[in-house]
Amino acid sequence: MDINKKNCRILIVDDEIEYQNVVALIMKDAGYYTATCSNGKEALDYLKKNDVDLVITDLRMPVMSGTELIENIQSMELNVDVLVATAYGSIEGAVDAIRLGAADYFVKSSNLDELIMKVERIIKMKHLEHKNNILIKKQNSEEVFMDSQNPEFRQLIDMCNRTADTNINILLLGESGVGKEVVANYIHRKSNRAKEPFVPVNCQVFPEGVIESELFGHEKGAFTGAVGKRVGKFEEANYGTLFLDEIGDLPINTQVKLLRALETRSIERIGSNNRISLDVRFIFATNKDLNMEIEKGLFRDDLLYRINTLTLTIPPLRQRREDIPELINFFVRKTIIDQKKRDIIIDDDVMEYLINYDYPGNVRELKNIIERMIALSRGGRITMEELMLPGKNKYSIFGISGDTVSLRDARGEFEKQYISDILRKNEWNVEKSAGLLGITSRQLWNKISQYDLHRPE
Repeated sequence: MDINKKNCRILIVDDEIEYQNVVALIMKDAGYYTATCSNGKEALDYLKKNDVDLVITDLRMPVMSGTELIENIQSMELNVDVLVATAYGSIEGAVDAIRLGAADYFVKSSNLDELIMKVERIIKMKHLEHKNNILIKKQNSEEVFMDSQNPEFRQLIDMCNRTADTNINILLLGESGVGKEVVANYIHRKSNRAKEPFVPVNCQVFPEGVIESELFGHEKGAFTGAVGKRVGKFEEANYGTLFLDEIGDLPINTQVKLLRALETRSIERIGSNNRISLDVRFIFATNKDLNMEIEKGLFRDDLLYRINTLTLTIPPLRQRREDIPELINFFVRKTIIDQKKRDIIIDDDVMEYLINYDYPGNVRELKNIIERMIALSRGGRITMEELMLPGKNKYSIFGISGDTVSLRDARGEFEKQYISDILRKNEWNVEKSAGLLGITSRQLWNKISQYDLHRPE
Protein backbone atom coordinates (compact mmCIF):
# COMPACT_ATOMS: atom_id res chain seq x y z
CA MET A 1 0.00 0.00 0.00
CA ASP A 2 1.63 3.26 -1.13
CA ILE A 3 1.45 6.06 1.41
CA ASN A 4 2.77 9.59 0.98
CA LYS A 5 4.89 9.83 4.15
CA LYS A 6 5.42 13.57 3.70
CA ASN A 7 1.70 14.02 4.41
CA CYS A 8 1.95 11.99 7.64
CA ARG A 9 2.58 14.11 10.74
CA ILE A 10 4.21 12.53 13.78
CA LEU A 11 4.43 14.26 17.17
CA ILE A 12 7.19 13.04 19.52
CA VAL A 13 6.58 13.71 23.21
CA ASP A 14 9.41 13.04 25.69
CA ASP A 15 11.01 15.02 28.51
CA GLU A 16 14.41 13.53 27.65
CA ILE A 17 15.46 16.03 24.98
CA GLU A 18 18.27 13.81 23.66
CA TYR A 19 15.92 10.84 23.07
CA GLN A 20 13.29 13.18 21.66
CA ASN A 21 15.77 14.49 19.08
CA VAL A 22 17.00 11.00 18.17
CA VAL A 23 13.46 9.73 17.45
CA ALA A 24 12.64 12.92 15.50
CA LEU A 25 15.75 12.47 13.36
CA ILE A 26 14.96 8.81 12.65
CA MET A 27 11.39 9.63 11.66
CA LYS A 28 12.56 12.45 9.39
CA ASP A 29 15.06 10.10 7.71
CA ALA A 30 12.19 7.64 7.19
CA GLY A 31 10.34 10.39 5.30
CA TYR A 32 7.83 11.60 7.91
CA TYR A 33 7.04 15.18 8.96
CA THR A 34 7.81 15.52 12.69
CA ALA A 35 7.24 17.88 15.60
CA THR A 36 8.38 17.60 19.24
CA CYS A 37 7.05 18.43 22.72
CA SER A 38 8.50 17.89 26.22
CA ASN A 39 5.37 16.92 28.15
CA GLY A 40 1.72 15.97 27.77
CA LYS A 41 0.37 19.50 28.25
CA GLU A 42 2.54 20.92 25.47
CA ALA A 43 1.46 18.03 23.25
CA LEU A 44 -2.22 18.58 23.98
CA ASP A 45 -1.93 22.28 23.13
CA TYR A 46 -0.20 21.34 19.87
CA LEU A 47 -2.87 18.76 18.99
CA LYS A 48 -5.63 21.33 19.47
CA LYS A 49 -4.09 23.53 16.77
CA ASN A 50 -2.56 21.01 14.35
CA ASP A 51 -3.54 17.85 12.51
CA VAL A 52 -1.41 14.91 13.62
CA ASP A 53 -1.55 11.27 12.48
CA LEU A 54 0.52 9.68 15.24
CA VAL A 55 1.82 10.62 18.69
CA ILE A 56 4.91 8.83 20.04
CA THR A 57 4.92 9.53 23.76
CA ASP A 58 6.83 8.60 26.88
CA LEU A 59 4.74 7.66 29.92
CA ARG A 60 6.60 9.33 32.77
CA MET A 61 6.87 13.07 32.22
CA PRO A 62 6.40 16.19 34.38
CA VAL A 63 3.34 18.49 34.17
CA MET A 64 1.23 15.86 32.36
CA SER A 65 2.12 12.19 31.97
CA GLY A 66 1.73 10.12 28.83
CA THR A 67 -1.19 8.26 30.38
CA GLU A 68 -3.01 11.54 31.09
CA LEU A 69 -2.26 12.64 27.52
CA ILE A 70 -3.88 9.47 26.15
CA GLU A 71 -6.93 9.97 28.39
CA ASN A 72 -7.31 13.54 27.13
CA ILE A 73 -6.93 12.46 23.49
CA GLN A 74 -9.69 9.88 24.03
CA SER A 75 -12.05 12.21 25.89
CA MET A 76 -11.60 14.98 23.29
CA GLU A 77 -12.14 12.41 20.52
CA LEU A 78 -9.08 13.61 18.59
CA ASN A 79 -8.53 11.54 15.48
CA VAL A 80 -4.94 10.57 16.30
CA ASP A 81 -3.21 7.27 17.14
CA VAL A 82 -0.75 6.90 20.01
CA LEU A 83 2.43 4.80 20.24
CA VAL A 84 3.86 4.54 23.76
CA ALA A 85 7.67 4.57 24.11
CA THR A 86 8.54 3.11 27.50
CA ALA A 87 11.54 1.96 29.53
CA TYR A 88 11.93 -1.81 29.89
CA GLY A 89 10.85 -1.70 33.53
CA SER A 90 7.52 0.03 32.81
CA ILE A 91 5.99 -2.33 30.24
CA GLU A 92 3.09 -2.89 32.61
CA GLY A 93 2.29 0.81 32.35
CA ALA A 94 2.46 0.55 28.56
CA VAL A 95 -0.08 -2.29 28.61
CA ASP A 96 -2.36 -0.12 30.75
CA ALA A 97 -1.93 2.68 28.19
CA ILE A 98 -3.07 0.32 25.42
CA ARG A 99 -6.18 -0.44 27.48
CA LEU A 100 -6.82 3.31 27.53
CA GLY A 101 -6.62 3.47 23.74
CA ALA A 102 -2.95 3.51 22.66
CA ALA A 103 -2.32 1.61 19.41
CA ASP A 104 0.95 -0.07 20.48
CA TYR A 105 4.07 0.31 22.63
CA PHE A 106 7.82 0.32 22.01
CA VAL A 107 10.57 -0.50 24.51
CA LYS A 108 13.20 2.24 24.38
CA SER A 109 16.08 -0.22 24.73
CA SER A 110 14.98 -2.09 21.59
CA ASN A 111 16.41 -1.67 18.09
CA LEU A 112 15.11 1.55 16.57
CA ASP A 113 14.33 -0.32 13.33
CA GLU A 114 11.52 -1.97 15.30
CA LEU A 115 10.16 1.50 16.12
CA ILE A 116 10.07 2.37 12.40
CA MET A 117 8.25 -0.90 11.66
CA LYS A 118 5.64 -0.22 14.34
CA VAL A 119 5.13 3.34 13.10
CA GLU A 120 4.68 2.17 9.50
CA ARG A 121 2.18 -0.49 10.60
CA ILE A 122 0.09 2.05 12.53
CA ILE A 123 0.21 4.58 9.67
CA LYS A 124 -0.82 1.92 7.15
CA MET A 125 -3.71 0.81 9.36
CA LYS A 126 -4.81 4.42 9.76
CA HIS A 127 -4.63 4.93 5.99
CA LEU A 128 -6.66 1.74 5.42
CA GLU A 129 -9.25 2.84 8.00
CA HIS A 130 -9.51 6.20 6.24
CA LYS A 131 -10.13 4.49 2.89
CA ASN A 132 -12.76 2.25 4.47
CA ASN A 133 -14.46 5.28 5.98
CA ILE A 134 -14.61 6.91 2.57
CA LEU A 135 -16.16 3.76 1.13
CA ILE A 136 -18.75 3.66 3.92
CA LYS A 137 -19.54 7.33 3.39
CA LYS A 138 -19.93 6.79 -0.35
CA GLN A 139 -21.92 3.62 0.15
CA ASN A 140 -25.51 4.28 -0.75
CA SER A 141 -27.88 3.65 2.15
CA GLU A 142 -30.18 2.26 -0.56
CA GLU A 143 -27.83 -0.72 -0.93
CA VAL A 144 -28.05 -1.53 2.78
CA PHE A 145 -31.80 -0.90 2.89
CA MET A 146 -32.47 -3.19 -0.09
CA ASP A 147 -30.16 -5.99 1.11
CA SER A 148 -32.88 -7.64 3.19
CA GLN A 149 -33.15 -10.96 5.02
CA ASN A 150 -36.92 -10.62 5.32
CA PRO A 151 -38.85 -13.01 2.98
CA GLU A 152 -41.65 -10.52 2.30
CA PHE A 153 -39.21 -7.73 1.49
CA ARG A 154 -37.05 -10.01 -0.65
CA GLN A 155 -40.16 -10.86 -2.68
CA LEU A 156 -40.75 -7.12 -3.16
CA ILE A 157 -37.14 -6.69 -4.35
CA ASP A 158 -37.67 -9.53 -6.82
CA MET A 159 -40.77 -7.79 -8.22
CA CYS A 160 -38.76 -4.56 -8.56
CA ASN A 161 -36.02 -6.35 -10.49
CA ARG A 162 -38.48 -8.14 -12.78
CA THR A 163 -40.34 -4.96 -13.75
CA ALA A 164 -37.45 -2.46 -13.74
CA ASP A 165 -36.97 -2.50 -17.53
CA THR A 166 -40.68 -2.20 -18.30
CA ASN A 167 -42.66 1.04 -18.53
CA ILE A 168 -45.60 -0.06 -16.39
CA ASN A 169 -46.82 2.37 -13.74
CA ILE A 170 -45.97 1.27 -10.21
CA LEU A 171 -47.79 2.32 -7.04
CA LEU A 172 -45.81 1.95 -3.80
CA LEU A 173 -47.81 1.69 -0.59
CA GLY A 174 -46.54 1.86 2.96
CA GLU A 175 -46.35 3.85 6.16
CA SER A 176 -44.45 7.11 6.38
CA GLY A 177 -40.71 6.53 6.61
CA VAL A 178 -40.62 2.97 5.22
CA GLY A 179 -38.41 4.03 2.31
CA LYS A 180 -40.76 4.47 -0.63
CA GLU A 181 -38.39 6.87 -2.38
CA VAL A 182 -35.47 4.48 -1.79
CA VAL A 183 -37.42 1.66 -3.47
CA ALA A 184 -38.43 3.95 -6.35
CA ASN A 185 -34.82 5.00 -6.88
CA TYR A 186 -33.75 1.34 -6.77
CA ILE A 187 -36.20 0.52 -9.57
CA HIS A 188 -34.82 3.44 -11.60
CA ARG A 189 -31.18 2.36 -11.07
CA LYS A 190 -32.00 -1.19 -12.16
CA SER A 191 -33.81 0.00 -15.30
CA ASN A 192 -32.53 0.87 -18.76
CA ARG A 193 -33.18 4.52 -17.80
CA ALA A 194 -30.55 4.47 -15.05
CA LYS A 195 -28.33 7.04 -16.80
CA GLU A 196 -31.24 9.45 -17.20
CA PRO A 197 -32.72 11.70 -14.43
CA PHE A 198 -34.57 10.36 -11.40
CA VAL A 199 -36.87 13.21 -10.33
CA PRO A 200 -38.72 12.89 -7.00
CA VAL A 201 -41.67 15.18 -6.19
CA ASN A 202 -43.52 15.24 -2.87
CA CYS A 203 -47.06 16.26 -3.80
CA GLN A 204 -47.86 17.01 -0.16
CA VAL A 205 -45.49 19.96 0.25
CA PHE A 206 -46.86 22.19 -2.54
CA PRO A 207 -50.06 24.29 -2.17
CA GLU A 208 -52.80 23.71 -4.73
CA GLY A 209 -51.91 26.83 -6.69
CA VAL A 210 -48.26 25.85 -6.96
CA ILE A 211 -48.23 22.12 -7.64
CA GLU A 212 -49.41 22.44 -11.28
CA SER A 213 -46.62 24.87 -12.11
CA GLU A 214 -44.16 22.57 -10.32
CA LEU A 215 -45.24 19.56 -12.38
CA PHE A 216 -46.15 21.01 -15.79
CA GLY A 217 -44.13 24.23 -15.85
CA HIS A 218 -45.39 27.57 -17.16
CA GLU A 219 -44.75 30.22 -19.79
CA LYS A 220 -43.72 33.78 -19.05
CA GLY A 221 -46.76 35.85 -18.08
CA ALA A 222 -49.00 32.81 -17.59
CA PHE A 223 -50.08 34.23 -14.22
CA THR A 224 -49.13 36.98 -11.79
CA GLY A 225 -45.54 36.42 -10.75
CA ALA A 226 -44.62 34.29 -13.77
CA VAL A 227 -41.70 36.53 -14.78
CA GLY A 228 -40.07 33.86 -16.93
CA LYS A 229 -40.54 30.44 -18.49
CA ARG A 230 -40.31 27.49 -16.08
CA VAL A 231 -39.60 23.89 -17.03
CA GLY A 232 -41.69 21.54 -14.89
CA LYS A 233 -40.80 18.19 -13.33
CA PHE A 234 -42.38 16.26 -16.21
CA GLU A 235 -39.94 17.77 -18.70
CA GLU A 236 -37.07 17.53 -16.23
CA ALA A 237 -37.67 13.78 -15.95
CA ASN A 238 -37.97 13.19 -19.71
CA TYR A 239 -36.32 9.88 -20.72
CA GLY A 240 -35.89 9.12 -17.01
CA THR A 241 -38.17 8.38 -14.06
CA LEU A 242 -40.67 10.69 -12.35
CA PHE A 243 -41.49 9.67 -8.78
CA LEU A 244 -44.66 11.28 -7.43
CA ASP A 245 -44.71 10.73 -3.68
CA GLU A 246 -47.82 11.29 -1.53
CA ILE A 247 -49.99 11.09 -4.65
CA GLY A 248 -53.04 10.84 -2.37
CA ASP A 249 -52.59 14.53 -1.50
CA LEU A 250 -52.74 15.75 -5.10
CA PRO A 251 -55.65 18.21 -5.59
CA ILE A 252 -58.57 16.91 -7.67
CA ASN A 253 -58.07 19.51 -10.44
CA THR A 254 -54.43 18.52 -10.79
CA GLN A 255 -55.45 14.83 -10.82
CA VAL A 256 -57.43 15.50 -14.00
CA LYS A 257 -54.38 16.98 -15.72
CA LEU A 258 -52.16 14.16 -14.48
CA LEU A 259 -54.60 11.58 -15.86
CA ARG A 260 -54.55 13.28 -19.26
CA ALA A 261 -50.74 13.40 -19.23
CA LEU A 262 -50.59 9.67 -18.46
CA GLU A 263 -53.06 8.84 -21.23
CA THR A 264 -51.49 11.03 -23.94
CA ARG A 265 -47.86 10.87 -22.74
CA SER A 266 -47.70 14.61 -23.30
CA ILE A 267 -48.21 17.86 -21.38
CA GLU A 268 -48.89 21.54 -21.91
CA ARG A 269 -47.11 24.19 -19.87
CA ILE A 270 -49.45 26.58 -18.08
CA GLY A 271 -50.15 29.47 -20.46
CA SER A 272 -49.28 27.47 -23.60
CA ASN A 273 -51.27 25.49 -26.18
CA ASN A 274 -48.27 23.55 -27.46
CA ARG A 275 -48.13 19.92 -26.42
CA ILE A 276 -44.78 18.48 -25.38
CA SER A 277 -44.29 14.75 -25.91
CA LEU A 278 -42.90 12.74 -23.00
CA ASP A 279 -40.96 9.53 -22.59
CA VAL A 280 -41.15 9.13 -18.82
CA ARG A 281 -41.39 6.16 -16.44
CA PHE A 282 -43.87 6.88 -13.64
CA ILE A 283 -43.67 5.58 -10.07
CA PHE A 284 -46.23 6.71 -7.49
CA ALA A 285 -46.40 6.35 -3.72
CA THR A 286 -48.75 7.07 -0.84
CA ASN A 287 -49.37 6.14 2.77
CA LYS A 288 -53.11 6.70 2.35
CA ASP A 289 -55.87 4.21 1.53
CA LEU A 290 -56.77 5.49 -1.94
CA ASN A 291 -60.01 3.47 -2.08
CA MET A 292 -61.14 5.28 1.04
CA GLU A 293 -60.06 8.59 -0.49
CA ILE A 294 -62.22 7.73 -3.55
CA GLU A 295 -65.22 7.14 -1.28
CA LYS A 296 -64.62 10.57 0.29
CA GLY A 297 -64.50 12.16 -3.16
CA LEU A 298 -60.86 13.18 -2.71
CA PHE A 299 -59.31 10.89 -5.31
CA ARG A 300 -60.39 9.88 -8.82
CA ASP A 301 -61.06 6.18 -9.36
CA ASP A 302 -59.98 6.38 -13.03
CA LEU A 303 -56.63 7.82 -11.93
CA LEU A 304 -56.15 4.98 -9.45
CA TYR A 305 -56.78 2.42 -12.20
CA ARG A 306 -54.17 4.19 -14.33
CA ILE A 307 -51.39 4.40 -11.72
CA ASN A 308 -51.65 0.98 -10.08
CA THR A 309 -50.70 -1.34 -12.93
CA LEU A 310 -48.46 -2.92 -10.31
CA THR A 311 -48.98 -2.23 -6.59
CA LEU A 312 -46.15 -3.01 -4.17
CA THR A 313 -46.62 -2.73 -0.41
CA ILE A 314 -43.45 -1.99 1.56
CA PRO A 315 -43.55 -3.66 4.99
CA PRO A 316 -42.88 -1.45 8.03
CA LEU A 317 -39.57 -1.89 9.83
CA ARG A 318 -41.19 -3.68 12.78
CA GLN A 319 -42.20 -6.48 10.36
CA ARG A 320 -38.64 -6.96 9.09
CA ARG A 321 -36.79 -7.13 12.40
CA GLU A 322 -34.11 -9.40 10.98
CA ASP A 323 -32.85 -6.34 9.03
CA ILE A 324 -32.67 -4.00 12.03
CA PRO A 325 -29.17 -5.00 13.32
CA GLU A 326 -27.54 -4.39 9.92
CA LEU A 327 -29.35 -1.05 9.52
CA ILE A 328 -28.21 -0.02 13.00
CA ASN A 329 -24.59 -0.93 12.18
CA PHE A 330 -24.72 1.00 8.90
CA PHE A 331 -26.21 4.16 10.38
CA VAL A 332 -23.78 4.01 13.34
CA ARG A 333 -20.75 3.73 11.03
CA LYS A 334 -22.01 6.45 8.71
CA THR A 335 -22.94 8.81 11.56
CA ILE A 336 -19.55 8.36 13.25
CA ILE A 337 -17.91 9.53 10.04
CA ASP A 338 -20.38 12.36 9.42
CA GLN A 339 -20.02 13.68 12.97
CA LYS A 340 -16.23 13.09 13.03
CA LYS A 341 -16.47 10.85 16.09
CA ARG A 342 -14.14 8.06 17.15
CA ASP A 343 -15.37 4.49 17.58
CA ILE A 344 -18.56 4.21 19.63
CA ILE A 345 -19.44 1.47 22.14
CA ILE A 346 -23.19 0.85 22.51
CA ASP A 347 -24.34 -0.63 25.83
CA ASP A 348 -26.10 -4.00 25.57
CA ASP A 349 -29.39 -2.69 26.99
CA VAL A 350 -29.38 0.11 24.38
CA MET A 351 -28.81 -2.40 21.59
CA GLU A 352 -31.61 -4.59 22.92
CA TYR A 353 -33.93 -1.58 22.98
CA LEU A 354 -33.03 -0.62 19.40
CA ILE A 355 -33.62 -4.13 18.10
CA ASN A 356 -36.98 -4.59 19.88
CA TYR A 357 -38.41 -1.08 19.44
CA ASP A 358 -41.41 -0.86 17.07
CA TYR A 359 -40.29 2.25 15.12
CA PRO A 360 -43.59 3.95 14.29
CA GLY A 361 -41.51 6.31 12.13
CA ASN A 362 -39.79 3.33 10.46
CA VAL A 363 -36.30 3.61 8.92
CA ARG A 364 -36.37 7.41 9.08
CA GLU A 365 -36.93 7.25 12.84
CA LEU A 366 -34.14 4.69 13.30
CA LYS A 367 -31.71 6.97 11.43
CA ASN A 368 -32.72 9.98 13.56
CA ILE A 369 -32.35 8.02 16.82
CA ILE A 370 -28.83 6.87 15.84
CA GLU A 371 -27.76 10.38 14.85
CA ARG A 372 -29.11 11.88 18.08
CA MET A 373 -27.60 9.38 20.48
CA ILE A 374 -24.15 9.54 18.82
CA ALA A 375 -24.27 13.35 18.98
CA LEU A 376 -25.06 13.10 22.71
CA SER A 377 -22.51 10.34 23.44
CA ARG A 378 -19.71 10.97 25.92
CA GLY A 379 -16.36 9.22 26.09
CA GLY A 380 -17.17 7.02 23.11
CA ARG A 381 -20.02 5.25 24.90
CA ILE A 382 -23.79 5.25 24.45
CA THR A 383 -26.01 4.50 27.44
CA MET A 384 -29.78 4.52 27.92
CA GLU A 385 -29.48 8.21 28.85
CA GLU A 386 -28.36 9.13 25.32
CA LEU A 387 -31.01 6.92 23.73
CA MET A 388 -34.07 8.30 25.47
CA LEU A 389 -36.68 10.30 23.61
CA PRO A 390 -37.92 13.46 25.35
CA GLY A 391 -40.24 12.51 28.21
CA LYS A 392 -39.49 8.80 27.84
CA ASN A 393 -37.72 6.34 30.09
CA LYS A 394 -36.10 3.03 29.30
CA TYR A 395 -39.38 1.17 29.86
CA SER A 396 -41.28 3.29 27.33
CA ILE A 397 -40.96 0.47 24.81
CA PHE A 398 -43.59 -1.28 26.96
CA GLY A 399 -45.82 1.79 27.16
CA ILE A 400 -44.78 2.54 30.78
CA SER A 401 -44.28 6.20 31.59
CA GLY A 402 -43.04 7.97 34.69
CA ASP A 403 -40.09 7.18 36.92
CA THR A 404 -41.82 4.64 39.13
CA VAL A 405 -45.02 2.61 38.77
CA SER A 406 -46.27 -0.36 40.74
CA LEU A 407 -45.45 -3.83 39.44
CA ARG A 408 -49.17 -4.43 38.88
CA ASP A 409 -49.49 -1.28 36.74
CA ALA A 410 -46.34 -2.15 34.81
CA ARG A 411 -47.70 -5.61 34.01
CA GLY A 412 -51.02 -4.10 32.99
CA GLU A 413 -49.42 -1.56 30.64
CA PHE A 414 -47.32 -4.26 29.02
CA GLU A 415 -50.30 -6.61 28.64
CA LYS A 416 -52.45 -3.86 27.16
CA GLN A 417 -49.86 -2.90 24.55
CA TYR A 418 -49.01 -6.50 23.71
CA ILE A 419 -52.65 -7.49 23.18
CA SER A 420 -53.22 -4.35 21.11
CA ASP A 421 -50.21 -5.18 18.90
CA ILE A 422 -51.34 -8.79 18.35
CA LEU A 423 -54.85 -7.64 17.41
CA ARG A 424 -53.50 -5.02 15.02
CA LYS A 425 -51.10 -7.45 13.33
CA ASN A 426 -53.95 -9.93 12.80
CA GLU A 427 -56.41 -7.26 11.60
CA TRP A 428 -58.53 -7.70 14.75
CA ASN A 429 -59.25 -11.36 14.09
CA VAL A 430 -60.12 -12.17 17.72
CA GLU A 431 -60.15 -15.96 17.34
CA LYS A 432 -56.73 -16.04 15.64
CA SER A 433 -55.26 -13.52 18.11
CA ALA A 434 -56.56 -15.50 21.08
CA GLY A 435 -54.87 -18.63 19.73
CA LEU A 436 -51.54 -16.80 19.42
CA LEU A 437 -51.93 -15.41 22.95
CA GLY A 438 -52.76 -18.86 24.35
CA ILE A 439 -56.15 -17.82 25.75
CA THR A 440 -59.78 -18.37 24.77
CA SER A 441 -61.71 -15.92 22.60
CA ARG A 442 -63.93 -15.13 25.60
CA GLN A 443 -60.91 -14.29 27.74
CA LEU A 444 -59.57 -12.04 24.98
CA TRP A 445 -62.90 -10.20 24.69
CA ASN A 446 -62.76 -9.65 28.48
CA LYS A 447 -59.25 -8.16 28.09
CA ILE A 448 -60.42 -5.94 25.22
CA SER A 449 -63.20 -4.63 27.45
CA GLN A 450 -60.90 -4.29 30.50
CA TYR A 451 -58.34 -2.20 28.61
CA ASP A 452 -60.95 -0.31 26.56
CA LEU A 453 -59.34 -1.34 23.25
CA HIS A 454 -61.01 -0.26 20.03
CA ARG A 455 -60.55 -1.41 16.47
CA PRO A 456 -59.22 1.47 14.31
CA GLU A 457 -61.61 2.67 11.65
